[in-house]
Amino acid sequence: MLILGLLQNPLYFVAFIAALIVGITVHEFAHAWTANRCGDPTARIEGRLTLNPFAHLDPLGTLFIFLVGFGWGRPVPINPIYFRHKSDELKVAFAGIVTNILVALILAIPIRIALMNGVHIDSSPFLSFLDIMVELNIILAAFNLLPVPPLDGSHLVEYFLKDQARQAYNQFGPYLLIGLVLLDRISSTSILMSIMEPIIRFLSFLVSGSPTSIL
Repeated sequence: MLILGLLQNPLYFVAFIAALIVGITVHEFAHAWTANRCGDPTARIEGRLTLNPFAHLDPLGTLFIFLVGFGWGRPVPINPIYFRHKSDELKVAFAGIVTNILVALILAIPIRIALMNGVHIDSSPFLSFLDIMVELNIILAAFNLLPVPPLDGSHLVEYFLKDQARQAYNQFGPYLLIGLVLLDRISSTSILMSIMEPIIRFLSFLVSGSPTSIL
């Protein structure tokens, strides 16, 4: 279980918590900000247009991060009737993913500079701290790219579905996601991580120039 490994390393635990709070907060804030920019004031009215972590953390999604290494924040409420264009819903959905990648890119800059100067990440607690934050933001982005409701990637599939099919997709998607997570826990093969690993490695190469280790 991930939490047992975290408790054995205080630095890793603090970095993980900080990365969790930052990653989920900026992810959900990006959804709210983009929705507001696209004409939907719902998230702003409900107090979600904020960088206050307590407005965005979801208890179950946070628990999943400790148990399996990835999870989600409290979904930002949107009302598509306010959107000016049909594609605005996709912009809102992918805003969180893009923001996690941007955060990882920014946090990876000191790591790139250190490596270019021959400084190893493990030699500095600060660089190790940043490295964990970069990794978790990449994992959050990769996880949310999966096309399974309620994850952000599912909106790309929804975009091409008719109303009845969309309703069924959103109804059964969460059960599929939970089933995949449970199957991961009881089987010797991690299906979810096998799917996510190529995405994680690509994003890591994009962000830091080298494949990342997986938390």
